[in-house]
Amino acid sequence: MTRHLDIHPKDPEPRKVAQAVDVLRSGGLIAYPTDSGYALGASPGNKEAIERITRIRRIDKKHHFTLVCHDFAQLGSVVIVDNSEFRLIKSLTPGPYTFILRATKEVPRMMVHPKKLTVGVRIPDHPVALALVRELGEPILSSTLILPEQNAPMSEGWMVADEVGHALDVVIDSEVTSTEPTTVVDLSSGEPVVAREGAGDTSRFE
Repeated sequence: MTRHLDIHPKDPEPRKVAQAVDVLRSGGLIAYPTDSGYALGASPGNKEAIERITRIRRIDKKHHFTLVCHDFAQLGSVVIVDNSEFRLIKSLTPGPYTFILRATKEVPRMMVHPKKLTVGVRIPDHPVALALVRELGEPILSSTLILPEQNAPMSEGWMVADEVGHALDVVIDSEVTSTEPTTVVDLSSGEPVVAREGAGDTSRFE
């Protein structure tokens, strides 16, 4: 049965955050708020969770999963970042951006793009999302909760529970700060390429 947790959007209650993280550590799948709508989250390397996300979103094997990080130090442990990329990412985070970079050996193989050997990473500007990652102590395997045939991520906890709650272990009910998905910037080729325009400003890449 799906568990519902009401968590304050600006001052997340540690006890409730810990309850959600316990579910992640035990192999569960959660829906949680970010600065770009709701996302599905699990612990890294959770093969079953990846399969569950794939079924919910009906995505193929070429989909870039994202590792949601608490800070730049954590981000730097899962992707290879050179000096110019460091400055760019540092200037845009925390915020509604996902960056595609070459993965380090710390990233479970099942999360890495099979041909490009890349993975998406981001640092969200949302207290609940950051509290979850901090409590977990490692990045959250994540995918924006955009249902098939929809263009925007889900933005209301009650709606998430109603539409896909049966496929989840926990739904965190809290406010999102934007209903647009992240802007995705592919840095894997050495030059920034906007792979998807979203909530993050793209003017500096034009």
